[in-house]
Amino acid sequence: MAMSRTNSILVKLVLFLFALNSLSLYLYFHPFTGNRPPLPGNQFPLTDNHSLLLSEDRRSLFDLKPWPILPSYLPWTENSSVRPRSCEAYFGNGFTRRHDLLPPRGSGGGWFRCFFSETLRSSVCEGGSLRMVPERIRMSRGGESLEDVMGREEDEELPAFDDGAFEIEGGGGGRRESRLGFERGRKLVDGDFLDNYVPAGGISRHTMRDLIGSIRVVGTEGFVCDKWVEEPTLLVTRFEYANLFHTITDWYSGYVSSRVAGLPFRPRVIFIDGHCTSPMEETWDALFSGFSYAKSFNGSVCFRHAVLSPLGYETALFKGLSEHIDCKGASAHDLWKNPDDQKTARLSEFGEMVRAAFGFPVNRHRHEKSSSGHNVLFVRREDYLAHPRHSGKPESRLTNEQEVFDAIKSWVSNHLECKINLVNGLFAHMSMREQVQAIQDASVIIGAHGAGLTHIISAMPKTVIFEIISSKYRRPHFALIAQWRGLEYHAMNLAGSHANPPEVVDQLADIMKSLGC
Repeated sequence: MAMSRTNSILVKLVLFLFALNSLSLYLYFHPFTGNRPPLPGNQFPLTDNHSLLLSEDRRSLFDLKPWPILPSYLPWTENSSVRPRSCEAYFGNGFTRRHDLLPPRGSGGGWFRCFFSETLRSSVCEGGSLRMVPERIRMSRGGESLEDVMGREEDEELPAFDDGAFEIEGGGGGRRESRLGFERGRKLVDGDFLDNYVPAGGISRHTMRDLIGSIRVVGTEGFVCDKWVEEPTLLVTRFEYANLFHTITDWYSGYVSSRVAGLPFRPRVIFIDGHCTSPMEETWDALFSGFSYAKSFNGSVCFRHAVLSPLGYETALFKGLSEHIDCKGASAHDLWKNPDDQKTARLSEFGEMVRAAFGFPVNRHRHEKSSSGHNVLFVRREDYLAHPRHSGKPESRLTNEQEVFDAIKSWVSNHLECKINLVNGLFAHMSMREQVQAIQDASVIIGAHGAGLTHIISAMPKTVIFEIISSKYRRPHFALIAQWRGLEYHAMNLAGSHANPPEVVDQLADIMKSLGC
């Protein structure tokens, strides 16, 4: 009877998600809704090739990747009743204060609005008929191979926006002359709006704030585009783009922004930065419907629907390092039945999104992997060249890492109570897909404090985390992610950066015993 009730609940959940997705598609593509501006028809002056681009790009709307069905998914709704500083406000849709800067008009044209989160002190903004002029964005081209740009300064890679780097079609007449020359319309926002809705906070160079500040509202006659992009597009500026922890904050911000904007498909991504390529792009491509660099376009580009993703520094994943976010992970099923402001399933939802993006099943349970034994994944820190200003040698957090690994390997080979597979997590030599698979297949994840452990955001629900922490790096990154995911977490705090291998083995043995091994 219990199994029958469980199956009945699962069937109802699948039907609900299907109905919700169908409803979101209808609301997005139909004009008779006050909450979602329609995708307007061809309301703009055509360039010579615009008519061809339009028909091709409209077909590409249906080439976008669908959202997968995620067991931990809970509806994302524009809900003004979300309590500030609750777990939903931190990790979900706390973007409840809406401000329409340029309301949609019935005859088409540009529109722009922002959703502000009082909790995160940032906004998800979106707009239509938004024009990007790459030549007015001062930064390196981006997308080069790392070897070709060694020594390039970070300031060259981060964008600086001239006035009119972005423009939005505001109806009325064309551009007008001023005594100082050719004026590119009026500013979309003023300093007070930016201070209230896109505050710089502790970020010394807030590029998304600067992007919004560069937007000018121009008349229809002056709104001419070399290329139109019909599909929803996510505009992202990355900072520490080669560091897994910081990149995951960008991925999460992009995912949340897409859900807040109610996008019916996974958007394409345009990097508004000039960073070179990195291994992280494999996951950007898997999570979303492809990516490109702003400077890769020739001429102006107009977006039918653009979503501006907040900086990764403004997510709870980063803010939790400096402010107290007392949330605990819980199952979506439990929260659906019994909402709790102090619990969240959003990071589990996102972890499932990462696994689904690479084609891995998201509904597996722990018992399915125990038949082949328990995988103990040791996440290693290796020498690798990360970015143009990197020496290629990350600072060691565990000076005798190989000795510790060898001690665990010896213990595993002599442990006969059950089958244990020790996995050598040489992540610097693995693709992102291989890394996610190793995380998914692990019963226990062990490693010294380092960015590679951020992958635990995609771990299975009953995975155990064992972090070895040097006295120089006692920061709460992974203890917090484990807490917010609801994962069992253990730490070994070292007096320096040298671990006693027998002590590590003893703590691992206790963990394996708790798993029935």
